[in-house]
Amino acid sequence: MSSSGMRRALCRAVLTASLLVPRLDSEARERLVFGTNWKAEAEHGGFYQALAEGRYARYGLDIEIRPGGPMVNILHLLAAGLLDAAMLSNNAQSVNLHLRRVPVVTVAAFFQREPQALLTHPGSPHASIADMKGAPILISMDTRETWWRYFKLKFGFSDTQIRPYTFQMAPFLADKDAIVQGYITSEPFMLRHEGVDPRIFPIADTGWPSYSTLIAVPRRLSDGKPDVVQAFIDASIEGWYSYLYGDPRPANRLIRADNPEMTEELIAYGIAAMKAHGIVDSGDALARGIGAMTWERLDSFFEVMAADGVYPEALDHRAAYDLRFVNKGHGLTMRR
Repeated sequence: MSSSGMRRALCRAVLTASLLVPRLDSEARERLVFGTNWKAEAEHGGFYQALAEGRYARYGLDIEIRPGGPMVNILHLLAAGLLDAAMLSNNAQSVNLHLRRVPVVTVAAFFQREPQALLTHPGSPHASIADMKGAPILISMDTRETWWRYFKLKFGFSDTQIRPYTFQMAPFLADKDAIVQGYITSEPFMLRHEGVDPRIFPIADTGWPSYSTLIAVPRRLSDGKPDVVQAFIDASIEGWYSYLYGDPRPANRLIRADNPEMTEELIAYGIAAMKAHGIVDSGDALARGIGAMTWERLDSFFEVMAADGVYPEALDHRAAYDLRFVNKGHGLTMRR
C-alpha cells in the first residue's frame, strides 16, 4: 500500500473509532461543584486523577473541584447549597450536620484510616500517645471536637493540655518539648526540610474508629438523582485506584495548577505515605472497594462519642449516612 493509501486507511480507522466513543458535550453533562477540605494536595489526588483522565466526563459529569483552605468553611458552603458535594474530614462532621438538621447525607469514605498524627522531636521522652497525658499539645480548634474528645475518654487527657495550633510549625520548631498534630502525608516531610526528623504517632493506631475524607451531598441530590451520585462516586473510586497504582502525573499537574506551593517532592512523599500507612486502600476497602463504609464501624464511632457526652445516645446517627453507593467492589480489578 502506498504511503497516501496508508494515511487514508489510518484516517478511516480514527474516524470509525471516534464514532464508537460516546461524545458528551459539557452542556449535556450533569454539573457538580465539589468542595475539598484544604488546598489541593496529594490527599485529594484520586479526585483530581478522575478529572484529569476524563473519568467524570465519561460518566456524564462536568465536575468543578473547588479547593478549601484555612479561610474556607466547607460545611457552611454545603449547608447553604453552594456546593453539590463536599469533602468531610471525619465522621464527627457527618453526625454534626445531621444533629443540626442540615439536609445532607454522607455517601462514601475514601480514607479508611485517619491520616493525622501527633509529632514530637526525636529526643522526646514520650513512647506512645498514652504517655502524653498531661503534656502540652498543639491542636487546632476543629480537633477539640473530634479525636481529642476520644483521647480524653481513652487516655485521660485534659483540656488544660491544649495549646493553639494555627497550621504553622514555627512554635513546634522553637520548642524541643513540643507536641503537635500533623498529617502523616505532609508535616513530617516539611519538618525534615527544617532539619527535624520527627517521631510520628498515628491517631489511627489508638483505635480511633472514624473514617476520613468522607463525601457528603445534599439529600435533594441523593434522593432525587441517585444515578448522578453513583456516577460521581464510581468515577472517584476509579480515580483513586489510578492515582495510587497507575501514573499519578495527570492529577499532579492539576494539583500544582490549583496550588502552586505544592512541590513534586511533597506530592511524591504524600503518595508514598498514603500507601505505606494504608490510608486509602485498607480495612473495609480491601474487599469492598475504595470508598467503603460499614454500619459496624459507623456505630462504633457513635458509641465512643456518645459515651463522652458529645451526642445524645438516642440520636439516630445512621440517618447521617447512605450506604447505597459504596461497598460494591467497584474498581477492585484496577488494584495492582
